[in-house]
Amino acid sequence: MNKKILIKYLALILLFASNTQAQEKLSLEQAVQIALENNFDIKLTKNTVEQAKNNFNRANAGMLPVVTGNFSTNNTVSNTKQTLSSGVSQERNGARNSNLVYGPVINWQVFDGFQMFARYDRLKELELLGEANLKLTIQNTLADVINNYYDLVSQQQQIKALNEALTISQLRLKNSNNRFKIGKAAKLEVLAASVDLNTDTTNLLRQLDLYRSTKIKLNELLAREIKTDFVVSDSIIIGNNLLFADLQSSASQLNPNLQTALINRRIAEINLKQVKASRYPVINLNSGYNFNQSTSELGFARTSTGRGLNYGLTASVNIFNGYLQKRNEKNASLEIDNSRIQYDKVNQNIVSQLTSLYQTYQTNLELVKLEQENLAVAKQNMDITLEKFKIGSVAPLEFREAQRNYINANARFTNSQFEAKLAEIALLQLSGKLNLD
Repeated sequence: MNKKILIKYLALILLFASNTQAQEKLSLEQAVQIALENNFDIKLTKNTVEQAKNNFNRANAGMLPVVTGNFSTNNTVSNTKQTLSSGVSQERNGARNSNLVYGPVINWQVFDGFQMFARYDRLKELELLGEANLKLTIQNTLADVINNYYDLVSQQQQIKALNEALTISQLRLKNSNNRFKIGKAAKLEVLAASVDLNTDTTNLLRQLDLYRSTKIKLNELLAREIKTDFVVSDSIIIGNNLLFADLQSSASQLNPNLQTALINRRIAEINLKQVKASRYPVINLNSGYNFNQSTSELGFARTSTGRGLNYGLTASVNIFNGYLQKRNEKNASLEIDNSRIQYDKVNQNIVSQLTSLYQTYQTNLELVKLEQENLAVAKQNMDITLEKFKIGSVAPLEFREAQRNYINANARFTNSQFEAKLAEIALLQLSGKLNLD
């Protein structure tokens, strides 16, 4: 046997063994939990939701009065000449004058055409919109984590099959070499076995590279050290109890995109109320308690102090603004119409995706059964052909064909499982029920 091929084969065995032994066993539940705690997109969206919650209060809607403490002082130095009514004149150069005023002031807009109530409702809807976006982010992250996890499971199964094929190819090359040495096989048979072994080695190397890249991608989703090594479970469990009617009913209530469209429609309706509020008068109450003190080096009163309450009311109403009010109301009404159209569009898109994915899901379930049967047949054919090959009753080309059929059948079965699982995950995601149950 060629030493280079043997070294390459042994290196592959050690590489595969290092990927399956003495590593962290990462379950799907653990992967999801880590993502929920660490994923950057989820953290960012949670902070946005927290901001929306902080903004939802009556003060931010303009319902509460504003109290400020005011302080002002003015000082002057001037040259002054005064002639009093008595005819007496007085003059002072560098006369200093000062005025000091301070005290609390309250301003309260008690009526603004009901805008404050509309703003309060809008803040509540923005909080709900943030929660819907958080749910959407969590669902998308959860789907990405589960898809990548089961992709690794699928690849792990293919690596196992390719490794098994490599072992058989090694046996074939060894058998061909022995037959060649005793004169029962031509050199061509040895060369063909060597080429097939190299092909199987290449296929395994490529699969291992893809497997490592997918691990990196999953670690990125989990927001942990990219080089963290781990192994996943060795099976794909497919749910076969999904009903289209249940999925459609759940989607109409739980789908985050549909919830977002519904909230945006309510926000557009609230916005129209705010625009219409400009037709009403705006009334403000103001009051304060002022302390003041003034000094003057020239005049009748050299010093003056005072304190007292002041209060008042201001009101204004928009009489004419160049028909802008009518235009703004029309635009707000169009926004409501657009939001309704958007809701219908999203709803139809969800129904369309559900219908298409459910059909794909059903087809993949049938393919899983079919490919499982094909794999069993291919495995049986491979075992029988291998035994015959060992005793020399099967030609090398026939043996290679049985081996190739087994590899392909295993790949098709693994892919059908993975595709069925992807369709199941997508259906649960659209229905808003994606979880680990």
